[in-house]
Amino acid sequence: MTASPQQAAFRGPGLRVLSRILLSLLVLFAVAARPAMAQSILRDAETEALLQDMMDPLTVAAGMRAGQVRVHLLSDRSINAFVAGSQDIYVHSGLIEAADSANEVQGVLAHELGHIMGGHAIRVNEGAKAATSISLLSLLLGAAAMAAGGGEAGMGVMMAGQQAALGKFLAFTRVQEATADAAGAQYLSKAGISGRGSLDFFKKLQNLEFRYAVSQDDDATYGRTHPLSGDRIQALREVYVVDPAWNKPNDPAIEKRFQRVKAKLVGYIAEPTRTLRLYPESDQSVPAHYARAYAWHKGGYPQKALDEVTALLKTDPDDPYFLELEGQVLLESGRPKDAIPPLREAVAKSHSAPLIAATLGHALIATEDPAHYPEAEEVLKTAVALDNENPFAWYQLGIVYAARGDQARAALASAERYSLEGGQAGLALRNAEVAMQGLPEGTPDWIRAQDISLVARAEVERGRKRR
Repeated sequence: MTASPQQAAFRGPGLRVLSRILLSLLVLFAVAARPAMAQSILRDAETEALLQDMMDPLTVAAGMRAGQVRVHLLSDRSINAFVAGSQDIYVHSGLIEAADSANEVQGVLAHELGHIMGGHAIRVNEGAKAATSISLLSLLLGAAAMAAGGGEAGMGVMMAGQQAALGKFLAFTRVQEATADAAGAQYLSKAGISGRGSLDFFKKLQNLEFRYAVSQDDDATYGRTHPLSGDRIQALREVYVVDPAWNKPNDPAIEKRFQRVKAKLVGYIAEPTRTLRLYPESDQSVPAHYARAYAWHKGGYPQKALDEVTALLKTDPDDPYFLELEGQVLLESGRPKDAIPPLREAVAKSHSAPLIAATLGHALIATEDPAHYPEAEEVLKTAVALDNENPFAWYQLGIVYAARGDQARAALASAERYSLEGGQAGLALRNAEVAMQGLPEGTPDWIRAQDISLVARAEVERGRKRR
């Protein structure tokens, strides 16, 4: 069978155009989805407590209850934050590193809260759907023109439709960003928080645009998901400068905590040499000791790390996070028995903060002394009761159950662990089924295993269909 010249033209460059259009559609949906789990979440008790305390006044200002919006920190050095179809905000570690004050981060949180209240993560599919309709229509019209012998005209229709679809979707997202800016300004005002930090952070973004030679012309906005930073600064300044909170100083307690958290984050993420340049040994402040403790520990110098922790404890011997760090350094340096006392004290002084309790449980198990297992079980049960989204705590609890011969609950703990780890639905399903076989039917643990089994089985089936 031979092809007509028109069909040949369609199979050649026409197919390449079609491929580009379909790729553009996939990109649109990928942007709309914005998966939150593409990066790993950083868990730290002190950081999470601070971010929640920074978030709650804004949440209340938006008409919700404190704690209703949660903030998660992602390990990503880029400067970004986003919401993902829920009442959760994801902040990149790079944003914390770039911010000079807690007030700057609160400006970003207020903006993201604007996205949540506007339902933007859900409504973004509307923009993608409208753009897709334009692309599909241009595809049909272009294909019809090609079939009629107008190869170049058909490709022109397709390309124009692709450009129009992308432009429509980007315009949709820019409107969402501007709306979130305005809503964020309202929440800051109602919470009595100055908008200076918001403007300062947008100036940082504007400086990045200048550094990377991003065009500042009006026409440049056409191909952007966000309005130009200069336009956003101009619009928000008019709102912020007349607000009663404009000249209100930053909360000194929040600011002090932020500088600590930022320093420990830099010490944890950055290369030790960079941390020591940013926080030289001549700097004897608490944030500097914090950063250097993590840098020395990361670099394989446990005694130098412990020296920095000792300096921190001299400033406040009852600080649970300093005690936690001492225990962490000792534990990860192969001294789990020595880590137990400071971790016990950290758990007590933090009112059983679940992440710290999980570390204590780990230290107790790491001694390999069965006499410590009952205490480990107790603190780990407390940890997962207060925070059941910690796979490492479930893993440690499973070890305790297995050590005392309770294989059914060990399997249930493993099922909990794997259900929280992305891409492990198969392991979650298998362990949940093992747990159900060994647990009395109808008990709370058996019902929990059944719930995990049902969810994991559905995920496994979805994976098979995608393949």
